[in-house]
Amino acid sequence: MSTIEKLIARFTTKPKDFSWDELARFLNHFGYTEITGSGSKRKFVHTQYTTIRLHEPHPRSILKKYQIDLIYTALKEEKLI
Repeated sequence: MSTIEKLIARFTTKPKDFSWDELARFLNHFGYTEITGSGSKRKFVHTQYTTIRLHEPHPRSILKKYQIDLIYTALKEEKLI
């Protein structure tokens, strides 16, 4: 199993310690590009799929449960996971 496959499998379990860097790698694998907004606003855009809008967590880079749920739902609707 490759590193990205392990990361996808880990994400689908909705872990409590999924980091922003892991998310960026994970979404990049599906063709999303991160765009920085003002402050901690971030967008992950794709030419075919729904844009994912989030605030980058700080000071720790661990995603909140609602963020993981939002991303999970978006990717499930697009049939990416």
